[in-house]
Amino acid sequence: MSKYLDRARELRAIVTPHYNCGQSVVIPFAEDAGLTEEQAWGVCANFGGGLKRAAACGAITGGLVVLGLFGIDNPAEYYQRLRTNHDGMLDCADLLRKNKELGREKKPHCDALVYECVSLVEEILREKGKL
Repeated sequence: MSKYLDRARELRAIVTPHYNCGQSVVIPFAEDAGLTEEQAWGVCANFGGGLKRAAACGAITGGLVVLGLFGIDNPAEYYQRLRTNHDGMLDCADLLRKNKELGREKKPHCDALVYECVSLVEEILREKGKL
C-alpha cells in the first residue's frame, strides 16, 4: 500500500467533517506538493458532486490538480486510462448514472474513484520521477 492511498482511505472514512472526492485525492499529496492540508481543503472545496453541478468528476479533477502541482501539464495518459476504465465517461452525472444502472450504491462508487485516481496519479508521478 502507499501512504497516499492509505491517507485517502482515512479521509473517506471520516464522517464529520466530510472530505469530498477532490479533497480526498489532493490532500494526501498536499505536503509533498508544498501545500498545507488546509490549503488543499480550500482549493478543492467546490469539487464534490461534480464541481457541485454534476459536471466533471471531482476525484478526476483532484487528480489533475495534483499532476499540475508536480509540474505535469499534459494529462493525456491520465485521461486515457480513466476513459478506458469508465467507458469514456469523466463526468460525475454520467458515472453515477452508470453506477445506478448497475444497481450499486453511490458512496462505494465514489470512494473507488477516489482510490483509483490517487493510485493512478501516484503511478504517473513515480514514472515521471516526481515522487
